[in-house]
This record gives sequence, C-alpha cells and structure tokens, in this order.
Amino acid sequence: GSHFTSAQYVDILKEKNVSISMDGRGRCMDNIFTERLWRSVKYECVYLNEFATVADAQSAVSNYFTFYNTIRPHQSLDDKTPESLYYPLLQNKNEPMSLSTISTFIV
Repeated sequence: GSHFTSAQYVDILKEKNVSISMDGRGRCMDNIFTERLWRSVKYECVYLNEFATVADAQSAVSNYFTFYNTIRPHQSLDDKTPESLYYPLLQNKNEPMSLSTISTFIV
C-alpha cells in the first residue's frame, strides 16, 4: 500500500496535474480506497482466470472495470453502481463524459 503514497508515484500524478486525495502524511489510510479497488480486481478477476498472454490479462481487467462501474452493485453505494450515481451528477453540471474516458482515469 505504501507505493501509492511514495514520492515516485505521487510525483507522476503531480506532473500530470492530478489532484491527490491525501492528508499529506503518507499514511496507509490515505490509499484505502485504491487498495480496496485492487483487492476486488484481484479476487473477482485476476485470481479466477489463467491468462495466456499479457494482452489477455489487459483485456480481462479492462472488461472487469466496465463491469465494476456499470453492473456490479456496491454495498457502500446502497447497492447502486458507480455509473448510476456519477452520470446524474455530471448532468447537473452539464459536463458530459463517456465511460471510456472514466475508465481511463481508473485503469
């Protein structure tokens, strides 16, 4: 988990002008949501499959993120999907964004 708060990782985000949600202490709690996401990816996709090639793994993980955002209910979101909550917020702000753009931020 500490790799998400390391200077090497954070510097890449800063170079791309990405807002970083941390309290500045570099604590493990700063990246708990990222850790939970990758735990889900591993247990619901990676560990359940045997990939013949890197391209197969990349395709499966990409498909998983689509599933994760559009189909899979999330207990922390009252069993709604991230997409079902995110797009209405955008409509209120008149900021259209495609799912492929969103998955770019996640992957």
